Amino acid sequence: QVQLVESGGGLGQAGDSLTLSCAVSGRTFANYAMGWFRQAPGKEREFVAAISWSGISTRYADAVKDRFTISRDNTKNTGHLQMNSLKPEDTAVYYCAADPGLAIMTSVASYDYWGQGTQVTVSS
Repeated sequence: QVQLVESGGGLGQAGDSLTLSCAVSGRTFANYAMGWFRQAPGKEREFVAAISWSGISTRYADAVKDRFTISRDNTKNTGHLQMNSLKPEDTAVYYCAADPGLAIMTSVASYDYWGQGTQVTVSS
């Protein structure tokens, strides 16, 4: 089993920056690709960003490209999502997830382990 715990969410205004963290325990973090997803009220959970187990490859949703940066530190079993130039439409619960596969996946169904989520609210 892999346990993931997100932190760093909160309130912000348009244009602000926030950094989310994901602490991983239970198994070797380096064996898993990591993804961030978000879910706004009344909407389906959607892909935000993902990073390969090595950290070399990343992928972003078009809505966050050039504003968000995903990273990981396998020595500390943590992942991060740096969010810049926040917009009200970024308001959602953000989840980190782990996938034992080698490829970067963007679908919710591809990820086996999930955190409990952290709320990000951006006002205009």
